[in-house]
Amino acid sequence: MGARVVTFVNQKGGVGKTTTAVSLAAALGRRGQRVLLVDLDPQANATSAAGVDGRERDGVYEALLEETAAESCLVEVPEEQISVLPASAALAGAEVELVPVMARERRLANALYPLRERFDWIFVDCPPSLGLLTINALAASDAVVIPVQCEYMALEGLSRLVETLDLVRRNLNPGLSVLGVVLTMFDARTRLSQQVVDEVRGHFPEAFATIIPRAVRLSEAPSHGRSIFRYDPGGRAASAYDALAVELLSRVGVLA
Repeated sequence: MGARVVTFVNQKGGVGKTTTAVSLAAALGRRGQRVLLVDLDPQANATSAAGVDGRERDGVYEALLEETAAESCLVEVPEEQISVLPASAALAGAEVELVPVMARERRLANALYPLRERFDWIFVDCPPSLGLLTINALAASDAVVIPVQCEYMALEGLSRLVETLDLVRRNLNPGLSVLGVVLTMFDARTRLSQQVVDEVRGHFPEAFATIIPRAVRLSEAPSHGRSIFRYDPGGRAASAYDALAVELLSRVGVLA
């Protein structure tokens, strides 16, 4: 059937979206899955977190504008056992450049289509907004994963995201589903974190059982261009993301 395309989306910044996309990609790669990480954020944080420099090479921007085939832009990252379709700062202009283009919402879907047979998973990391780049990701995807941080006002803005998902289903991608909600930055020392867990699970039955803890090493890893599995393989965060990978695989029927 080819790759499952999964977009990591939340228009609120700082919720652990990129960390979750990179960490889950690396966790699945270590379990023998063929994973492509697509960085659709002009900040290129997923690109650098995977140890790739996207500045001097073609990447997702050129693929979106159909200047270069996406396949020729892939970067293998053997240390993480994944491939990356990198972003660069040029991607910031794509929102404007795509406006007059015919079928502009389907540019990413078209770019990724030839790659679907090469991979088991294609993960798309989105910018923290619901603009044209994110709409492209949603139009290209089979499902979304929504990271939500265990902090005050965690659910703020999620109703707008749910409305956007409904709009995309009605107009662009009827098969788009919510694969799961990931609770991130959990601090067991605070009552607030547990209250947020309970609240999110009350609103989203798709929430994963695995919860990602707040961990200093997890926030440090991207600045070293490494996933948590290379930066702190024995830590709580690595264990949590590996458990989340197992839960993800079982949820889609890859693991019994």
